[in-house]
Amino acid sequence: MAVGKTPEKPQQSDDAASEAGGPVQAGSQADAQGSLDDRLRKLESHLAAKGVGVESKKDEQAEKNASSMAQAMKLSSEFIAGIVVGAVLGWFFDRVLGTNPWGLIIFLFLGFGAGTLNVLRTAGYVAESGNNVGEKQQKEK
Repeated sequence: MAVGKTPEKPQQSDDAASEAGGPVQAGSQADAQGSLDDRLRKLESHLAAKGVGVESKKDEQAEKNASSMAQAMKLSSEFIAGIVVGAVLGWFFDRVLGTNPWGLIIFLFLGFGAGTLNVLRTAGYVAESGNNVGEKQQKEK
């Protein structure tokens, strides 16, 4: 290399220029697209081999268990709430009307019935009040 001369840059191929962010000629764009597709397929196969991006059966089972647990907590809280509200109302009526222990007993049973009905409605075993099941079935046909 002589003094005063600038060194020449080595020539890059079209693929190297496109990877480096340099200009790509129109004829090589199809080649670059093909190589990108090949690289994408290779990446997908490597990720699939490692199990990345695919939910495992353990995750699905854990999600199902969590959903079942949430449903069980909802049903039990509705049942207990019905009984507690009935007992509180019965106790209140006993205090106000002086009918010990009959108000508590009657409203406790009513609360038990209301709690049971709420659980059955939530679970889907009983139609909600006001719904005509016959009309609903006819509309589905």
